[in-house]
Amino acid sequence: MSWRALKNTLRSRRFWVWQLGGAFIYAVPVMIRLATGNVLLPVLSFFAVPWVDHYIPGNLIEKILVNAFFPGGAGAVAGEIFAQNLHGSEESKRRKYGRRLLGALTWTGLWSLFQLWGNMQNIIGSYGGNLFEYPMVFPLNFLLASFSIFTPDVVGYLRKKLSDIRCKLTHGKNN
Repeated sequence: MSWRALKNTLRSRRFWVWQLGGAFIYAVPVMIRLATGNVLLPVLSFFAVPWVDHYIPGNLIEKILVNAFFPGGAGAVAGEIFAQNLHGSEESKRRKYGRRLLGALTWTGLWSLFQLWGNMQNIIGSYGGNLFEYPMVFPLNFLLASFSIFTPDVVGYLRKKLSDIRCKLTHGKNN
């Protein structure tokens, strides 16, 4: 591992935007869950799926939305930035997505270790269950992390489209 690549990664604005933004997106449902005392969020409860033991949680839609940004999306961006700093510029899309996948799986692995540690502490939330995820959900987390390598592209596309709309509204339809 190159310390210079790690140092440059930690200096990257994009790295911190994704880490802090992803952690915030992850924390919002947690805070709502603690405040309401219910595992299912108020709006997303309309889309609740039946629990399949501990493997597929009832809040699957929330899990898909949140894991796209943290830890999966944040890890994908971290892996991409670190690899760019380590090896130089991107050579192909295949390498880019491979680096994102490695970062997403690494971040999800580290997050799963933290979740496992917290689950073993058996901290009870206001809704009556363990505050941390049950270990049987971890394979689902890794599956979602493998799909989250596309989140930065989707966010970039939406950002560009919103910027185009804003420009059209600001400068009129003639431009």
